[in-house]
Amino acid sequence: MESTITNEPKPGEFFKLRPDARRGGKGHGVVFENEQVLLMPPRLILQPDEGGFPPLREIPRLVYHRDEGVPPQDLEGGMSGYWLVSERLRQVMDAVDPGAFVFTETDYRLADGSQGPTYLLCDVIRTLDALDEDTSQLNIVISDDYEEGKYYGLTGDVRLAFKRDVLGSAHVFRLPFHGGVFCDRVFKDAVEAAGIVTSSKSNGLWFEDVVNC
Repeated sequence: MESTITNEPKPGEFFKLRPDARRGGKGHGVVFENEQVLLMPPRLILQPDEGGFPPLREIPRLVYHRDEGVPPQDLEGGMSGYWLVSERLRQVMDAVDPGAFVFTETDYRLADGSQGPTYLLCDVIRTLDALDEDTSQLNIVISDDYEEGKYYGLTGDVRLAFKRDVLGSAHVFRLPFHGGVFCDRVFKDAVEAAGIVTSSKSNGLWFEDVVNC
């Protein structure tokens, strides 16, 4: 009973974190120019199944083309399985929870060949079996169709509770039965304090409360 009370889901405590796709239009215009050179056949994306970065033959080369879309925000997805993050977002990630992330430098250039601002590829590598299934409200799918034999469906009326003793000091993490990234209020507040997310701009970060009110 004590564990249930401790882990009771509350709005505003934990969030699903993902790139903000609500911008519309073409999206960002960054082209991963040497992706094919870096791929290890037969893989179709650079990110290994276990996460992190494989040995790289050369630095990822990213080029912004105006005709492909708008300049990248502080967080963008779809980079061969990775996030593309700005330097100021990386600094927040490193300051708040360095054990959650790995980064690799990129050669980020503008279409005319000049050096662009600093952007890095990023992956969240911490996975914790921290969901309190008994206290949460969600659709748990048990099926051999999933590699782990189970999947957390997070659509509809969802209320997630996390085991605080498992989380410990972690602020950003993945779950073993879901492909998304989760974070707590500490990380969200730090991003806002850095001016990355404001009341009028997300700058590419979408924090979705895991308690559906």
